[in-house]
Amino acid sequence: MRAAALGLLAVLAAALSMPFAVSPAAAQVRVTFVAPERYTDAQNRFGSGLSPRVVLAEMRRLFETLGNQVLAPGQTLDIAVLDIDLAGLDQPSFGAAQGVRVVTDITPPRFRLRYALKERGRTVLAAEEVVSDINFLLRANRLSSGQTFFYEREVLRDWFQARFVQRRPPPG
Repeated sequence: MRAAALGLLAVLAAALSMPFAVSPAAAQVRVTFVAPERYTDAQNRFGSGLSPRVVLAEMRRLFETLGNQVLAPGQTLDIAVLDIDLAGLDQPSFGAAQGVRVVTDITPPRFRLRYALKERGRTVLAAEEVVSDINFLLRANRLSSGQTFFYEREVLRDWFQARFVQRRPPPG
């Protein structure tokens, strides 16, 4: 029994000392927020909604999640977020501890982004654009079910599909 255990340890030690095969690099999304204190929705003027810190953390998670779903291994995407304008407008609320955010068809989410997509270190797409969809409320088949940042998530999901899956160039 002891000889078998020593043999197993020798095989394990030999396996651990061998170089591992390197798989293709996983996709990676890097997000930076440029001057977030100047963003359209940086301040909750009426005390409604989440704090700017929480909004930025959720937006980072959203960009990273959506990007990692559509990028291929070996691709990296650097996104500089230049402005965030969430769907709707803050409104004071006298009956609630916090105000409310009223979403109408004239208040779509809007992001101003500068980004660069690289494949194995070579830039294949780089641009600065405003990401928005004035028809964001017409998506009757996509009900929010109370999710936080539902409209923002849908607009960004469509943008990731158009730009990085379908490879449609930015407008203009």
